[in-house]
Amino acid sequence: MWTVIDSPVGELRLVEHHGAITAIEFSPFRNDTGRPLGGRDDAHPVLVECARQLGAYFVGELTEFDLPLDPGGTDFQRRVWAELLEVKHGETATYGEIAHRLGMTAAASRAVGLANGRNPVPIVIPCHRIIGSNGSLTGYAGGLERKQVLLNLETDSLF
Repeated sequence: MWTVIDSPVGELRLVEHHGAITAIEFSPFRNDTGRPLGGRDDAHPVLVECARQLGAYFVGELTEFDLPLDPGGTDFQRRVWAELLEVKHGETATYGEIAHRLGMTAAASRAVGLANGRNPVPIVIPCHRIIGSNGSLTGYAGGLERKQVLLNLETDSLF
């Protein structure tokens, strides 16, 4: 099941499967992701709660999400995404720091970046909080402009 909501970063498609959020997609939406979509259901309880929490996040009333998540992915990707959840609201980390937290050297930064870029549940799994080693905004599947908006929402326009 899925629904669409408006947000400060454009329309978002929220996707649920078997009672868990499997994707949050930026517009323009693609239908060739391989993830099951099902039909639109604006009243599905998991989607309604996800929309509520995202709405609260966007107005500064929520700093930590509490949603059932099932992003899929490889074991490595899931390990990276679990580390992303440890980067708290208003904080950032570098790709190298995430690699280090996973017990790897900074040389694994590229692999962390690739996993970060494949995160199917952006915002909730906060891949936007990961920055380059020099403090710059680097790649974001939703585009750097969206990444900057999300970071500005959390950090009082540090970026």
